[in-house]
Amino acid sequence: MKLYSELIWPDIFEGNVRAFFTRKSIGADRMKIGELFSIDQDTVCMPLQKHTDTVWLLNEECSPVTADAVVTRKQGILVGVQVADCVPMLLYDRQKSVVGAVHAGWKGTSLQILKKTISLMAEQFGSVPNDIRLAFGPSIRGHCYPVDSEVKDAIMGATGSGDYAVQANGKFCVDLASANVLQALSTGVLLKNIWISPECTYCKPDDFHSYRYHGNHAGRQGGFIGIF
Repeated sequence: MKLYSELIWPDIFEGNVRAFFTRKSIGADRMKIGELFSIDQDTVCMPLQKHTDTVWLLNEECSPVTADAVVTRKQGILVGVQVADCVPMLLYDRQKSVVGAVHAGWKGTSLQILKKTISLMAEQFGSVPNDIRLAFGPSIRGHCYPVDSEVKDAIMGATGSGDYAVQANGKFCVDLASANVLQALSTGVLLKNIWISPECTYCKPDDFHSYRYHGNHAGRQGGFIGIF
């Protein structure tokens, strides 16, 4: 992992792609991100997130739509998602020059939004899962994310069993990033092509916005990717 200022750069990507996750100081501020890369803030494109399973296929103008993932092969722009405990995921298929960004909380994970994003890349651009590189940004991890049995069952119903869900102190705890890794592997994405940030947003409230820690006062950080 390489750090440049407040950006976290996954080392899984190669070629003419920019892919990074932000910390608190930059957050999901399109103006700051535009200034950092000397691009117009209007070319930093994010969906209107509502915890859906909708994937935005961005072909033309960057006019936000309600969705929780975005896929494009349009060059010279950044697509991204904003999070505060949920999992930000960045995808890149170098063979087809396609990028994507996904936001997954427990609802998105139970709705298999990552799998639907990979399916859209295959349907629209001919992407093959084993060509896709996938990076997971900082999110709430493991024992820091206790949930009720309904949430746990919804995630397990979409993912299958795994050690991402454990019982501790009478509560169920779910690691959303690990659940989404399993969902990605089930589509054919290769484990060697997956990068996962080790940082937990709840454990590092000075570095990251965390809804579980800060409550309604939480801001947002993000994950962004583009081909330039």
